[in-house]
Amino acid sequence: MVKVIATGTFDLLHMGHIYFLKEAKKLGDELVVVVATDTTVRKLKHEPVNPESIRLELIKELKIVDDAHIGYEDDIYKIVEDIKPDIITLGFDQVHDEEKIKSELKKRKISAKVVRLPEYKEGSDLEGTRKIIGKIISAYEFQKNMEKIEGEK
Repeated sequence: MVKVIATGTFDLLHMGHIYFLKEAKKLGDELVVVVATDTTVRKLKHEPVNPESIRLELIKELKIVDDAHIGYEDDIYKIVEDIKPDIITLGFDQVHDEEKIKSELKKRKISAKVVRLPEYKEGSDLEGTRKIIGKIISAYEFQKNMEKIEGEK
């Protein structure tokens, strides 16, 4: 049985995330997802919209996911040691350095293969958390402007 890990923030779940998880699942029999902690998301990306507990529960609800966990803040490789995967998948846009990961895995005597997955190219203009946030801000600003115009009449 081949165990695959997919890691990510998974804030504002979208089709790019689903594609990533489907591609990861194709590589093995069991897909285990590691959801980044709120602290990690703040360090690497942005203030999370949804707290880690909700992001984890959303991921667990996906039928493609066999198991899911919150990662560790102090040592990102500890969860890999706990899960013991055969394959670690990286999204096309994840900032992780593959060679650095391979080196650390070797140091820890973890024999998992590291695979960078292809980019999702089938989506709409709402793919990606930042695009979704941008659309929401735009819609909010538009609504505020409309209220202001209506108030001036």
